[in-house]
Amino acid sequence: MSGMRFLASHTVVVEPALPAPLEPLLVIANNLYWTWNTDARALFERIDRARWEANGHNPLQLLQLTPAAELDRLAADDGFRLHLHRVSEAMAAYLSRPARLTVPGTSHQQIIAYFSLEFALTESLPNYSGGLGVLAGDHLKSASDLGLPLVGVGLLYHEGYFQQALGPDGWQHEEYREIDGASQPLRCLRGSDGAPLAVAVPFNGRDVVAWVWRIEVGQTPLLLLDTNVKANSPADRNISARLYGGDLDMRIQQEILLGIGGVRALSALGLHPAVCHMNEGHSALLGLERIRMLMEETNSSFQEARLPVTAATVFTTHTAVAAGIDLFPPELIEKHLSHYYSALGMDEDTFAGLGRVDPSDRNEPFSMALLGLRLSGYRNGVSKLHRTVSRQLWNSAWPSLPDNQVPINSITNGVHLPTWVSHEIGELFDRYVGPQWRDDPSDPAQWARVHDIADQELWDAHERQRRMLITRVREQHGEAAARRGLSSTESALGKPLDPHALTLGF
Repeated sequence: MSGMRFLASHTVVVEPALPAPLEPLLVIANNLYWTWNTDARALFERIDRARWEANGHNPLQLLQLTPAAELDRLAADDGFRLHLHRVSEAMAAYLSRPARLTVPGTSHQQIIAYFSLEFALTESLPNYSGGLGVLAGDHLKSASDLGLPLVGVGLLYHEGYFQQALGPDGWQHEEYREIDGASQPLRCLRGSDGAPLAVAVPFNGRDVVAWVWRIEVGQTPLLLLDTNVKANSPADRNISARLYGGDLDMRIQQEILLGIGGVRALSALGLHPAVCHMNEGHSALLGLERIRMLMEETNSSFQEARLPVTAATVFTTHTAVAAGIDLFPPELIEKHLSHYYSALGMDEDTFAGLGRVDPSDRNEPFSMALLGLRLSGYRNGVSKLHRTVSRQLWNSAWPSLPDNQVPINSITNGVHLPTWVSHEIGELFDRYVGPQWRDDPSDPAQWARVHDIADQELWDAHERQRRMLITRVREQHGEAAARRGLSSTESALGKPLDPHALTLGF
C-alpha cells in the first residue's frame, strides 16, 4: 500500500520495499488493530526496539526507515516469520468474525455515525488532545470488537495537536510538527472517476473543498475531512491545520466542516446514518444539515423534518462548567452561517435562537452545545454525578422542569480494555482468566478466576511494570533536560525515583 505525504498540492508516494515473506507487515501496519493487540506491537518492536521508541511507535515509518539488509535478515529469521504468521492469522480471524451485537435497522448503508473533533487511536497520530479524544478512540475500538456498524467522522489535522516543550527558563512552548501522511495508515477515498472524493462545504460566499481520508480501526472505519487541498485558498487550507488551534473564528469554521461537511461526506459515500452521535457540541451543526437534506428530499418544513432527525440523534456532554462551552458572538454566526439559515427558511433571530437560552436576546452568544442538546432525542453525561451537574448546568434550557427531570441521562465512561492493559498483565489474564476477557470484559464470572493468580506472580508482574515506568520517566526527563540545555547535574534530578517506593502522579 502506498502512503501520501502532505506537501501542499503535491503527492509523494512512499512504499516500503519489503521482501515477500514480510509483506503481511504492511497489512498489519495499515490497520490500527495493532494498537490493542500486544503481540502485534511486540512484533514491530522486535524489528528495531530503539527505532520503534524513537518514532513514537509508528509501524509504517519503522518499515520505511529500516535498512533493506535488516529486512532481508528478518525475512530469513524463522522465529520472526513464525511471529508474523501468528499475528497475521489472529488479525485475519478478528476481521472476519461475525458481529457480536447487532442493531436492528442498520446495514452497510444504514450505519451509526459517531462525530468527534478528536480521536485518540495511537500516539503516532496526534489527532487528539485529551480525554474527549481518548473516549472517542476507545468507542471506535469497542465498536470494532462488537461488530457494530459504526463509522467515525472527524477532521484530519496536518499539524495535529501541539507538543509541549520547556525552554531553559522552564516556560512552556508549543511546537507544531507537520504530520507526514506517507507514514500514516491513511487512504484517500476516491470517486467513480478515480479522483479524490471532494466534498463541498458551504461557507458564506464560497465553498470549501474537503478531501475524505479513511483509517481502518479493526472493523471500524474512521473518516477524516481535510481542507489542505489545491482547490482552496491558503486560509481555507488551514481550517484543518491544527486541533484547537486559532481563535473563535477558526473554531466555528472547523465545526462547520465537521458537522455539515461530515454529513455530506457520508452522503457522498452512500452511507445513510440510522443514528448520529455527537461527542460534545462541536458537531452540533450535523443536526441542521440532516434537517436541510430531509427538507429537500421530502419537500417538508423545518419543523416537520426536525422531528425524525432529532429522534435519531444522540448527544454526549462532557463539560461540567459553563466556561468550557463553545460560545460564538452573534457577528460570527452572521458572518459564517447567514447563507445557511436562509437555505433552512429561517431568519437570523429564529436561527440564533436555537443556540440561545433566551431566543429573544440578540446579545446572547450562540452555544453549539445548546444547539446539540435541542436537536437530540437522547442526551447523556458521562457519569451519574456528571448527570446531576449537567442537569444543573443546562436547566435553563428546560425552565419548566425541576433539575431531576431535565432530560439528560448518564452513561459512565468506559475504556477499551485491551488497549490499556499491558502486555505482561494481559498474558496473566490470558493464562488464568482466559483470552475471552479481551472480547467480553463485562462477564463477572470469568473475572472471578483472577483470584487464581498467585499473589507473588501478580506482584512480580506489577514490579516489572513499575521498573519500566521509572526507567521511562528517567529517560524522558534526561532527554527533556538536554533539550533545555541543562547541565548533567541538573538533568540527573530524576534519578532518585525509587522503583520500590509508592509513587503517585497525575
